[in-house]
Amino acid sequence: MKEKVLVGLSGGVDSTVVAMLLQEQGYEVEGVYMKLHEKPGYHEANWERVEKLASYLNIRVHFYDLSKAFDEDVYQYFVESYKAGLTPNPCVVCNRTIKFGKMVAFADSLGIEKVATGHYVRSDGQSIYMAKDKNKDQSYFLCKVDKAVLPRLIFPLGEWEKEDVKAYAAKVPLLQEIASQKESSEICFVENSYDEVLARHMNIDMPGETLDVEGNVVGHHKGYMHYTIGKRRGFYVHGAHEPHFVLAIKPETNQIVVGSREKLQKHQFQVKEINLFEARSDFSCQVKVRYRTTAVPCHVEIETDHATVTLQEPVFGLAKGQAAAFYEGEKLIGGGIIL
Repeated sequence: MKEKVLVGLSGGVDSTVVAMLLQEQGYEVEGVYMKLHEKPGYHEANWERVEKLASYLNIRVHFYDLSKAFDEDVYQYFVESYKAGLTPNPCVVCNRTIKFGKMVAFADSLGIEKVATGHYVRSDGQSIYMAKDKNKDQSYFLCKVDKAVLPRLIFPLGEWEKEDVKAYAAKVPLLQEIASQKESSEICFVENSYDEVLARHMNIDMPGETLDVEGNVVGHHKGYMHYTIGKRRGFYVHGAHEPHFVLAIKPETNQIVVGSREKLQKHQFQVKEINLFEARSDFSCQVKVRYRTTAVPCHVEIETDHATVTLQEPVFGLAKGQAAAFYEGEKLIGGGIIL
């Protein structure tokens, strides 16, 4: 009897190729399309495509409305974090609570043990590793996934280069059109800009004071929610001849603190909500403090409810609310949220 696997299908190339590869490997595949938000027309078009692909592959497919859970766990987290002057990473939260939380629970309801997605990561069932295609690697976003589900997860694209996936898809008539489409690289509920999303929930255009590191008023800005740590444009500094960067955000007073790039350097920081795939308390590794950054050597000391991360070389633009992902080479150890 074939082993069943539930595949998260979006209607795109990656998830469809995953379903095809798993069929080739002998699995009995079922698909699930997860509705995560209320963008008009978005899901109707995707679901129609998923149904066509499911028919082509001769697999059963489910429509799973997770919009309420997504709104509560991911979308509101995004909005409230920006209100608090933080820089959230909603994809990290979504992967833990929705894709490898709710989706795994849905697999349980169907009596299916294995769960697969189109993430570009590798896994041996116990640990997660960077993908072969380093330009597409998504391991950073999985640093908060519950380790209890790791033995159930399959990531067929971890050993593939993106161009090879596109070439594979181009041989399938039904996939030829979407194989040439431009990929989405933005957060799924953001169409144009973060500002556009935030403006639906609050007044983001509130002129405020720009301060230097001594607390002196040196200029003005258009509203603290327009800025993240490290940003160097969109505010005014009187008589400035050198570039200034956002060093801190003060939501309670609608102020931002700016200074030179050197002031962005951090050699140590703290992380909360620690999630580790192996039991550790005091260890050396590498850490990524944003998705598109190079991992930096560090030492991590776990305390009761947080960890102190000491860097061997400084990082710039460390943002409260972002995820810090810990690695040993290509192996993902876990991660947490920057305090």
